[in-house]
Amino acid sequence: MGFIWSLIIGGVIGWLAGLILGRDVPGGIIGNIIAGFIGSWLGSLLLGGWGPMIGGFYIIPALIGAAALVFILSLILRTAKHTN
Repeated sequence: MGFIWSLIIGGVIGWLAGLILGRDVPGGIIGNIIAGFIGSWLGSLLLGGWGPMIGGFYIIPALIGAAALVFILSLILRTAKHTN
């Protein structure tokens, strides 16, 4: 049950990051989950573990990390689309 809870929280974090930036997370639900997991790792690496923790994620660093990841991915994909 803990793994499913982590998937749900990771998806919500990725979804919120996309909403905050006004950009779509590439890959839909799977993209949200991946952005949530990688964003959590990135945010915790850069900002440390602080703030409320839900489902094994420190929410604030995870959200900041996921937003940064969504922003970078959207820039890369937009650039790749224009070069083709």
